[in-house]
Amino acid sequence: MERTILVLGGGGVKGLAHVGAWRALVESGLAVSEVIGTSIGALVGSRIAAGDGWEALAARAGTLEKRDIVMLNRWALLFNGIRQPAIFRGDTFQEYLKLVLPGSWEELDIPLSVNAVDLESGETVWFGAGGRMDVSLVDAVYASCALPVFYPPAAVGDRLLVDGGVADPLPVDRAAERSATLIIAIDVAAGPVKDSRDTVGKGMIAIQHRVFDIMAYARKRAQLSNWSGPRLVYVRPRLDGYSTFDFLRTAYFMEEGYRATREALLSAGLVGPRAIEQAG
Repeated sequence: MERTILVLGGGGVKGLAHVGAWRALVESGLAVSEVIGTSIGALVGSRIAAGDGWEALAARAGTLEKRDIVMLNRWALLFNGIRQPAIFRGDTFQEYLKLVLPGSWEELDIPLSVNAVDLESGETVWFGAGGRMDVSLVDAVYASCALPVFYPPAAVGDRLLVDGGVADPLPVDRAAERSATLIIAIDVAAGPVKDSRDTVGKGMIAIQHRVFDIMAYARKRAQLSNWSGPRLVYVRPRLDGYSTFDFLRTAYFMEEGYRATREALLSAGLVGPRAIEQAG
């Protein structure tokens, strides 16, 4: 029996490309058995798992504004502010998650897994299907999105957790562990090259983030180049050159996610040209 698992990687607001990817998958007729999400992939994945159609997802994404999830921690600007846990406030993001996420894991129509990383041990912690379900969906998704320096770590019990992409930005191995026979992996993270002068010109936060991107890309490429697991359809929308927090390009991100996923499904023989034409 075919067991298709959708893997949604991290990449900040560029992750709204996942909305377009979901549209392409719905139009293809492929049945998704489980969703695995990291960071923004955990957020979008939770709405997919809750049964949202792509139209509802697109409408929600179209109303997303910077102030919904990005609120400056003013204490970080003061003398000795470098000791603050993050430059953005975590409570603002958490309030947004409470508004848009289902109230519990039990409300999901499709099993969902999201990851975070223990700041003390470096261990990857999984929530949802095959993992911990004693933590609220909101807390689990926030932990998966808690990008170091940008957002404060999530306090879950006696553990402090950060963005799941720190250890596994595109968790295809987890999909294999979850008995996938087909993995559709949507990669919206930064590519291997970015203008270094532009990065330096934006300051130390941009430099730190670029270093994070470099390390994440290296881990991901090593993982994919040595892949020997279930059939994998790798989708990489054209998002290089766009910022992690580019709220002015959400329509493009969704459209590009749609285009790239349709093209990948066609190339993999998972949907015919006629179906693509009819959907278009």
